[in-house]
Amino acid sequence: MFDKTLWAEVPFHFWTLCFFAFGSVVGSFLNVCIYRLPRDESVVQPGSHCPHCGHAIPWYLNIPLLTWLWLRARCADCGAEISVRYFIVELLTALMFATCWMRFGHASPGAALVYCLVIAGFIAATFIDFEHFIIPDQITVGGMVAGLLCAFFVPGTHLRFPLLAPARFPGVGMGESVLGMAVGAGLVYAILRLGKLLFGRYKLQLAPGTRLFFTETNLHLPAQTIPYEELFYRPNDTIRLEAEHVELIDRCYRHVEVRLQPKELRIGPDVFEPEKVPHLEAVADQIVLPREAMGLGDVKFMAAIGAFLGWPAVVFALALSSLIGSLAGVVMILLGRRDWSARLPYGPYIALAAIIWIFGGYRWVHGII
Repeated sequence: MFDKTLWAEVPFHFWTLCFFAFGSVVGSFLNVCIYRLPRDESVVQPGSHCPHCGHAIPWYLNIPLLTWLWLRARCADCGAEISVRYFIVELLTALMFATCWMRFGHASPGAALVYCLVIAGFIAATFIDFEHFIIPDQITVGGMVAGLLCAFFVPGTHLRFPLLAPARFPGVGMGESVLGMAVGAGLVYAILRLGKLLFGRYKLQLAPGTRLFFTETNLHLPAQTIPYEELFYRPNDTIRLEAEHVELIDRCYRHVEVRLQPKELRIGPDVFEPEKVPHLEAVADQIVLPREAMGLGDVKFMAAIGAFLGWPAVVFALALSSLIGSLAGVVMILLGRRDWSARLPYGPYIALAAIIWIFGGYRWVHGII
């Protein structure tokens, strides 16, 4: 089915239009994934519905790209605004699918389809990571499995060798995929652990007897107020302090350790749900704040990229994503948005670097590896 001579029986740009239309449909499904996966909801049931009123959307009002424009970004039932993200994701996916076909269709229709699948995963991961600072396992672990299967059926997609080279036996593609996963996961995990050891915690020294206030939304220090959303990027991020004195609304503690995470508050031996503790006051001379640039989601994400694209792509994406992240941080600082630079997730940088590899970055290093 991936024989390019069979696909060539139909005019090339007929397939370009097909890939664009197919991409818009996939983009519509990606919008479902982007909304539901972080909320642990099924992407199958229930069917498409308005997130505001819950009204089921009939098929004739669920046509990618056209419906959003026709309804002027409004729900046909309740009139609530429909986010422009839905249109952007559908259009972006359609354009990327068409571009994959135009770039790789002449050489290998199978490779074009595989890269469409990879980029669809990148799009979903990017939008989820921007909003929730996570990349779901359905994308990362699922991507590893899909990458192995694609390597079996279309072994030339790793681009370690010229795409036009004769197809190899499936075992070679599978070996490249396994090696890519190992290098991707191992390299990023090593960087994660080293970074956590060196930079994962920020110890802030305070004057003796300093009073700290924890409210429902912010940590109040003597010289600044820090929203929790700037500290808690992932579920295991923790604020720690050895408190001389702790006051809650209904009780007090002396000389105890306080550990606050997004879903758990520990004061000495006692455990609380943070949302049920509206106010906490502590006296301490230092506090440890979480700081982390990468998480385990990025480790699995890079492993999935290695499964699809091979270990050279992993090295390339890691190096280029660091450069992209640095440039983004500099731009945010120049724009007076230093706080934004600290809150941008790393997954989108990796995805962008991997896309650059697919569309020509591999040529920069071809012959070296």
